[in-house]
Amino acid sequence: MSSTPTSPRLFPAETTRGFIARALAAAGVPEGDAQVVAELMTEIDLRGGDGHGIFRLVQYIKRIKAGGINVKPDIKLAKESPGMAIVDGDNAMGHLVMRRAADVAMEKAAKCGVAWVGTRNSNHAGAAAIHAMMPLERDMIGLYVAVGNANHLPPWGGTEMLLSTNPLAVAVPALDEPPVVLDMASTVAAYGKVKMAAQRGEQMPVGWMIDREGKPLTDPNRADDGFLLPIGGYKGYGLSLIFGLLAGTLNGAAFGKDVVDFNADDTTPTNTGQFLVAIDIKAFADVEGFKRQVDGVIRAIRASPTLPGFDRVFLPGEQSHAKFQRRNVDGIPIPDVLLGNLEKLAGELGISGLG
Repeated sequence: MSSTPTSPRLFPAETTRGFIARALAAAGVPEGDAQVVAELMTEIDLRGGDGHGIFRLVQYIKRIKAGGINVKPDIKLAKESPGMAIVDGDNAMGHLVMRRAADVAMEKAAKCGVAWVGTRNSNHAGAAAIHAMMPLERDMIGLYVAVGNANHLPPWGGTEMLLSTNPLAVAVPALDEPPVVLDMASTVAAYGKVKMAAQRGEQMPVGWMIDREGKPLTDPNRADDGFLLPIGGYKGYGLSLIFGLLAGTLNGAAFGKDVVDFNADDTTPTNTGQFLVAIDIKAFADVEGFKRQVDGVIRAIRASPTLPGFDRVFLPGEQSHAKFQRRNVDGIPIPDVLLGNLEKLAGELGISGLG
């Protein structure tokens, strides 16, 4: 008789946040930095980015213990002018590098109207949306792009994996409505979803991956036998290429054959590249007036007629916002397999677990 799958246990955000901070600190991350990373990882889970929040903690700790991440970095500006900068992360955790990059971008945008800040010698920084949303706190629009931390995409028509999921996120504030937040990989699915499916013993939908003969690949445990598919066919391939050139090559960060697969290599610095653009709305328009117009666009789209089979029209980020509100009340769901891995990690680090 097969067992009925159990529902994931729900944990308050402060519980997961505290656990992440304790685990990182026990692994050698300074307490202040551990708190910053824990806050950002928890925000990812609250918004429903389950493949990029606490799900990644075991992998992060593994890389830290193997020497693949610098826990006491000197994050600094390698180059700057009034409207741009390059942040050298000194192989720090990506969340810390992007927090610094966002602060620099907002400071410069407040003076110049627009600022572009790239990174190099960074690491995996979780879900793209949380970084694009940082400028919202200062009535700015945020645009974030990153080079993925493993190549799972070949150029269109090829078989050699030279590209990654290279995501894009854009956050636009509204007045009374939630912000419009686009967060998308240049592939049909982010590789984190493949890893989650493997951990949960689930199959992937047809259309996420194909094997090297072009046939659908649905077993996540065979992911190394194939590759992810780009969104929109050759158009997604083109986006991944351009994003990599802008977030990687332009910053002196890894791209193409230089990308280190952090799923398979725990020790080699990844030299991850990202960039964040902050756009100060007041440099272009009256802030309240602009946000009121965004409200109008949101409401018009939401109220538009639907096709058969659709209950309503959603805006980008709307469902993540609803999850954020719900999970802040009900808690963050953690499946049994992941919970077991986190409890094992707690034992190895000598800290109290989630349970």
